[in-house]
Amino acid sequence: MHLANFLHFYQPAGQQEDIMSALVNQSYRPILDGIQRSKHIRITLNVNGALLELFDKYRYHDLLDTLRAVGSEGRVEFTGSAKYHAFLPFLEEKEIVRQIQMNDEANKFFLGSAYEPQGFFPPEMAYHEELAPIVSNLGFRWIILDEIAYTGEAGRVNYQKVYQIQASNLLVFFRERRLSNLIMSAVVRSRETLLEAMRADIPSGRYVITAMDAETFGHHRPGLEKMLFEVFETPELNLIKISDIPQYYNEREVIKPVASTWASSAKDIQRGVQFLSWRDPENIIHTFQWNLLDLVIEEFYKVDESISAYGSVREKMDRAFSSDHFWWASAKPWWSVEMIEAGAWQLLDTLRSLPKVPEEKLAKAGDLYEKIISTALNWQRTGKIRKMMEEQGSILRIPFKDRTIGRGGAEEGVYWAFIDMMKRLEEEAATKGEYEKAILWRDALYKLQRKLDIYDTINAIDLLRVEIPNEEVEATIEQYKAKYREIRGGQPEQRGA
Repeated sequence: MHLANFLHFYQPAGQQEDIMSALVNQSYRPILDGIQRSKHIRITLNVNGALLELFDKYRYHDLLDTLRAVGSEGRVEFTGSAKYHAFLPFLEEKEIVRQIQMNDEANKFFLGSAYEPQGFFPPEMAYHEELAPIVSNLGFRWIILDEIAYTGEAGRVNYQKVYQIQASNLLVFFRERRLSNLIMSAVVRSRETLLEAMRADIPSGRYVITAMDAETFGHHRPGLEKMLFEVFETPELNLIKISDIPQYYNEREVIKPVASTWASSAKDIQRGVQFLSWRDPENIIHTFQWNLLDLVIEEFYKVDESISAYGSVREKMDRAFSSDHFWWASAKPWWSVEMIEAGAWQLLDTLRSLPKVPEEKLAKAGDLYEKIISTALNWQRTGKIRKMMEEQGSILRIPFKDRTIGRGGAEEGVYWAFIDMMKRLEEEAATKGEYEKAILWRDALYKLQRKLDIYDTINAIDLLRVEIPNEEVEATIEQYKAKYREIRGGQPEQRGA
């Protein structure tokens, strides 16, 4: 079976040095060093130009060297994207083109001849039909989208075909969200669990595409970077780059992808709110943010390009298109007043840098900035954010107890295996005097048992897998499954007194 892995590397252009240090040491360096060591790996990477500039700014030149090296070997291919992670469906064509071309320039500067992109990654896999001809005209051969973009429902893609976008020469490859999410959520942790997950609903004779953020491995989920390379070492899989897929699969189908992102649900698409995390019609902060952006763009386009300050204000405008502050204002479930303020200030600062802006426009922009910040603080102060997160969590997350005991059968053993291992770790920590760690396991048990883990206990499960070798975890789970099979009766329920 052919497996094409895609990793997306990105951080905002203004990312702080301490956060960059954590990202580099926990995720970026382990991943890139591992790719460099394992010569059999074939993989597709997107590294936004803004991140490459951060590597240079904070002197992570070893990472730039590694990227150049693995790209020059031909084992790694890079994709194009938007330099500052702009949300492309809401941009004018000239700004889309500019973001893509700036990204190409940065990648070519830092990666040299190793950067020869055939494919394109739209940030957040955000797609609308106007994007295809733009990407095609810029010379890209393919684009990667989430599988929900095929028909508006997941599970419909035939991965024995290669798809082409209607009225375009552009091919489209679809990320498999189920397998990608299983890896990202740490459900798949080893060669065995990967193959088990693939056998469940992935027939042989087809290709597989996984795609996810690189920061997932090691930074967001400690220890998961080790599992990534276990996946890469699976001998049953033939690792390929996405651009290699047409060499193995010749059947074509012409389609018209649906407007969507890799976060869209079928229900979102049916309701016409597939861009919910960035432009929610029910989120007044999003409304204020987009009104402010529109005001700044309107005034920026009036600036004479011949003035000496044009280059600096153009750069501010480019950075202000970043999608981050819209995403952090979604509260479904992502929320950060700091990031919301930073994005609003960037827009206001850009406007104030422009020459001859009318006073009433400056006042209006200042008012929008104040509304964004005051509304965000009010939502946080009154508990509205907590309520929105809880509502979203109840929709998107299923308690671990329901996913195991609730499914019945031998899956009950999975639940009791984790309960047993957490109890053991709690006792060991208390015996050693590691009381904070003991409290962590005690709280994790409390949440699992009372179905409160839909918010954060998955992190405790991650840490458990770091504390206990994967082989021991899997063996414990199998022991509990076997115990269930031994006592299981011939009817769904146990009969008698």
